[in-house]
Amino acid sequence: MTDNKTPRQKLGQKGEDLAAAYLEENGIRVLERNYHFMKAEIDIIAYNGRQIIFVEVKTRTKTYFGNPEEAVTKKKKESMYQAAEAWLYERKMDGAPVRFDIISVVMKPNSPPEITHFEAAFWHL
Repeated sequence: MTDNKTPRQKLGQKGEDLAAAYLEENGIRVLERNYHFMKAEIDIIAYNGRQIIFVEVKTRTKTYFGNPEEAVTKKKKESMYQAAEAWLYERKMDGAPVRFDIISVVMKPNSPPEITHFEAAFWHL
């Protein structure tokens, strides 16, 4: 079986793997990864014992043009809100406390990955 992922997709997958491991190492349980609703996607859905956390992971190899978290646009936030509402509805969890986080991963060659977790990075629901 061949891997048809582009280098960019492989980088994103590696960043999501690192982010999921980071969350679990910090006592946050990963419930689901790569949840899709229509054209919207949420990279990681997790639970910290108090609230459902919807996480966008942004991974870069360089920061010349800005930090990864700066790439989370208003359009991306809106699509995350839509997907989060669908996820909650499907699981009959409407009204559950939620939070939207961003995890920034910078993977420079010959260096350990730099992971930055922005808790409650934005709100909507």
